Parts: sequence; C-alpha cells; structure tokens
Amino acid sequence: MATKKSSSTVYRVTEIIGTSPVSWEEAARTAVKTLRDLRVAEIVKLDLKVENGKAVAFRARVALSFKYEG
Repeated sequence: MATKKSSSTVYRVTEIIGTSPVSWEEAARTAVKTLRDLRVAEIVKLDLKVENGKAVAFRARVALSFKYEG
C-alpha cells in the first residue's frame, strides 16, 4: 500500500506599497517588479495623493506571499 507524503508548506505574507505618478496599475507593478520567486500578490488598498485638487501620485498597497524553503 502506498503512503501519502505530507505536503505542508509555510508562507510569509507581508505588505509593501508601490507608487506611480501615472496609474494604480503601474504602482502595483512597481511594488512587485524587484522581487524574485514571488508566489502571490494581492492588492489590499488603492489610494492617491492629491495636490491642488489634482491626483499627483497613485499608491497600491500589495500583500505579498513568499514560500519558505526548508
């Protein structure tokens, strides 16, 4: 009879914020573009900086999931 191997895994979730003067999409790309072996990125919050009634910076708060290797 074959035995089943355990597939338990540990992940760490952390949040970072990417910014862009152009768009929320670019802000999110900025947040994740320098990371390696990223498993999951989830947009948690979008906001923007306003000056004189105009949007001057877009910010994307991103929750990132990293897999720990053992």
